Amino acid sequence: MSVRKRRPDDMPDNSSKPPLTIRLCQPRGFCAGVDRAIQIVVLALKKYGAPVYVRHEIVHNRYVVEGLQNLGAVFVEELDEIPDEHHERPVVFSAHGVPKSVPADAQARNLFYLDATCPLVSKVHKQAMRHQRLGRHVLLIGHAGHPEVIGTMGQLPEGSVTLIENEADVAAFVPEDADALGFVTQTTLSVEDTAGLIRALRQRFPTLTAPAAESICYATTNRQEAVKETAVGADLFLVVGAPNSSNSRRLVEVAERAGAKMSLLVQRASEIPWQNIGAISTLGLSAGASAPEIIVDEIVNAFRERFDVRVDLAVTATETENFPVMSALRDVELTPSDMAFVNGTV
Repeated sequence: MSVRKRRPDDMPDNSSKPPLTIRLCQPRGFCAGVDRAIQIVVLALKKYGAPVYVRHEIVHNRYVVEGLQNLGAVFVEELDEIPDEHHERPVVFSAHGVPKSVPADAQARNLFYLDATCPLVSKVHKQAMRHQRLGRHVLLIGHAGHPEVIGTMGQLPEGSVTLIENEADVAAFVPEDADALGFVTQTTLSVEDTAGLIRALRQRFPTLTAPAAESICYATTNRQEAVKETAVGADLFLVVGAPNSSNSRRLVEVAERAGAKMSLLVQRASEIPWQNIGAISTLGLSAGASAPEIIVDEIVNAFRERFDVRVDLAVTATETENFPVMSALRDVELTPSDMAFVNGTV
């Protein structure tokens, strides 16, 4: 059950601006895995100095990536982009996880690497490997090309895992042994869509083995549940997130299904299509797990410029998860300004 309350900075505004209620989802924005990954890059920069290399976007958010670049992080797509003269510099693997071939390549190149894979993604890796170790062919429910899917499939021998994206894939899949199948899922999927695919798989393969624990992460589930509640009757629902952020895109879909008249994904306030939103009185607002709070504030302020805004905070869950960084970085202290960046408030 949610708790709705007025944000403390909301004071009545008697101006001529049209009234607007913003239903602000809580929880929203950074999850524990994203927080940990950003911490790892910041701590590495403080301990080892710049540059610190990062393979792929540490998280799917341009604001965060550019902020880390300003601190001295250098983003590369592959390890062979790191200059030979910088092979002693740290390289960080992104929160989405990497195939086994990547740390093996790092070791072959004598690179010092720090793995920022989200612990919940690592849990899925272990679930998939357990299925395979017990003789099961692994079905991975996820989206082709997503870094997390590439990383999970890369934990297993070639031919031992099949990607399932939709019900057509379920219908087309022909296993060697229908009684030796196990599934795992990408952590950032739509809860409802994934449940539908699992039902379809179980109808075809009744002995299909589930993972030992839920694969979709707590943050994905919590943010989707908050959106479901706040989207009902909303004239417009905005999700702060990047186009390549799976969990953010799923929030847009969830808002549409829950009853929002219009649902959009925006990276910054500058992307809001003011000329297309028409007359609105209720706005739903959330942020994907890799979107910083400072952009949420930016969007609220953009609406304040145009509307007499009242913000209702819709609390549907309280998150207390905290994932510690690796021991190599625990001797480094973060300043208050460092923590503000890590928390997404600057």
